[in-house]
Amino acid sequence: MHLRFMKKVKVEVSLYDPIGVDKEGNEITLIDILGTHPEVVAEMVENNFEQKRLLEKVRQLTRREKKVLELRFGLEDGARMTQREIAKSLGISRSYVSRIEKKALNKLTREFNLEGCR
Repeated sequence: MHLRFMKKVKVEVSLYDPIGVDKEGNEITLIDILGTHPEVVAEMVENNFEQKRLLEKVRQLTRREKKVLELRFGLEDGARMTQREIAKSLGISRSYVSRIEKKALNKLTREFNLEGCR
């Protein structure tokens, strides 16, 4: 109940925000009730945000670059393919797949570096 109310009031909820008290009057935080070590939860949340940032950047690539990276790294369904398999499915050479992949990764690297400078 408290979380729903807080969601309406503020955009972000911290894992360390108090959400109530226990029988002994001690403050309870969200991280306390998750049942997992705090570092693990924080790492999972951070990974989730990083993945969303990456997918936003991937959407900015050309259709072909996006397709090659999705197939190569399993971005959609987790199934990774080799450059040879991608080349066969797209009807292009393996070396062309390699060039597309390299170009796309360089674009992503530049975008993340620019974002880090801001």
